[in-house]
Amino acid sequence: MIAVIGAGSWGTALARLAALRGERTLLVCRTQRQAAAMAEQGRAVGYLDGIALPADLQLGHLGDVDDLRAVELIVIAVPAHALGAAAAWLAPRASEGAQVLSATKGLEPETGDRPSQVLRAALPTAQVCALSGPNHAEEVAADQPTATVVAGDAGMGREVQGTLNGPRFRVYLNPDLVGVELCAAAKNVIAVAAGISDGVGAGDNAKASLITRGLAEMTRLGSAHGARDATFGGLAGMGDLVATCTSAHSRNRRAGELIARGVPAERVEERLGQVAEGLWTVRSLLALAAGCDVELPISQQVAAAAYEGRPVIECMEALMARAPAAE
Repeated sequence: MIAVIGAGSWGTALARLAALRGERTLLVCRTQRQAAAMAEQGRAVGYLDGIALPADLQLGHLGDVDDLRAVELIVIAVPAHALGAAAAWLAPRASEGAQVLSATKGLEPETGDRPSQVLRAALPTAQVCALSGPNHAEEVAADQPTATVVAGDAGMGREVQGTLNGPRFRVYLNPDLVGVELCAAAKNVIAVAAGISDGVGAGDNAKASLITRGLAEMTRLGSAHGARDATFGGLAGMGDLVATCTSAHSRNRRAGELIARGVPAERVEERLGQVAEGLWTVRSLLALAAGCDVELPISQQVAAAAYEGRPVIECMEALMARAPAAE
């Protein structure tokens, strides 16, 4: 059995995918109201535009799920700022050595910890992997072709690959857990920058430059933490970066557009109706970089625009005015 904790767009899409793959699947919603509405309508509620759910997908909520010790795979699909609470909720309900798959893309705001670190702190005996890649939930839920990466415990990774891999969802293995998780966090910040660029009408040259130089700063940060450079050129790095910086589905890109239009960062998610992880992650990412003396110029300007009141045009000019350098 598979349990998916978190019934936002990504958690719902993954639960639907697992159920359609023939896996007995439980989707755990945050509230009884959401679970009841989804069960009654047979459709996603609040996310994914009411997409139909498999008839055999089980639905529950945090208040009525007491024991997950018989579950073979637990998927956590909650925002990074809610992961600590979700892990604490899960800890007394999971078995020793439980297999826990993180589908969270970000850093814990208070500590700067990666999702796997948060999960291992709460569940020290668990096997932990991370799922990441160019995986817009809207497209996965529409059965459009998608590729993804599983990183972490090798044996568990192979089991997850065997469980989720299919004709519309291709799963690759990657041994670099640190790199995959840093890609997932950093690309969201670069996507906010790409959205700001879109919002001021800076053009395709600017967008392509932000993506490419964003990849460079992501890779520098990963290298400083022992990640493999190749990870940043793969699905979890370049693949997810391109998708998040260019897609109409991207909440982080849209968050940047709103900031460019003068919407305060604290009001962006109210306008989006969903979490923009890049806004939660940027300051933790910069603190992580400062700890290893790595410069993240694009991320610095995102933080300046979002939280320091610096006009976005000045932020873009600051990037262009940096001292000439070799690529």
